[in-house]
Amino acid sequence: MTSDRRRVHVVVRGRVQGVAFRAHTADQARRVGVSGWVRNRPDGSVEAAFEGPRPAVEALLGFVRRGPHAAHVDDVEVRDEPLAGDARFEIRS
Repeated sequence: MTSDRRRVHVVVRGRVQGVAFRAHTADQARRVGVSGWVRNRPDGSVEAAFEGPRPAVEALLGFVRRGPHAAHVDDVEVRDEPLAGDARFEIRS
């Protein structure tokens, strides 16, 4: 039996910093009902964790694969994780 909820750890590479990627991801996460977090990494990538109903997580993954208008996504690494029960979505520094 599969759970109706999913949590993923995501690393997005490309031109993803300095283009409001985190803010757009947070807005989209809140819009589709996904909790978790997003942050910039020192190597220029963006890292995130998404948790919520499977269809909502899939929708958010679709968004980060495209990115906001000014971004250019080269690669998205996705790894499933155990559910953590995050209550909201936040931008981390």
